Amino acid sequence: MPDSLFRHSALVSAAVAAVGGLMGPPALADETGRTEYMYACSACHGESGLGDGPVARYMNVETPSLTTLAAAHDGVFPLLEVIQVIDGRTGVGPHGTAMPVWGDRFMASAIEDSGRYGAEIIVRGRILSIARYLESIQE
Repeated sequence: MPDSLFRHSALVSAAVAAVGGLMGPPALADETGRTEYMYACSACHGESGLGDGPVARYMNVETPSLTTLAAAHDGVFPLLEVIQVIDGRTGVGPHGTAMPVWGDRFMASAIEDSGRYGAEIIVRGRILSIARYLESIQE
């Protein structure tokens, strides 16, 4: 299987798993979110989400723990806010500092294989996967 076809297939699977995750927490959606998190977030936020990733020490601001988001919002996980911060294309910035705009980065990797509209579905699925995973690791 050509690399681009494999990558496209994996991205579509991630989007489908993420959307399916809205109906309940199937194991595939959980694993997809964890995989996406490890790829996009763990360098700064750490494998456990505590803000202790290997890149965190080089940041100009403290990298926050992502395991206390629900606790900071009266026990309710702020799903939409988390999605907007991860996506970054809405202009909602985390803690007054720049974070990678994952919506743009994910779009760049998907648009060649899927076209503009297909890529947008993939991007939203990947971001939702990460957000759902973060919801699952709340303390």
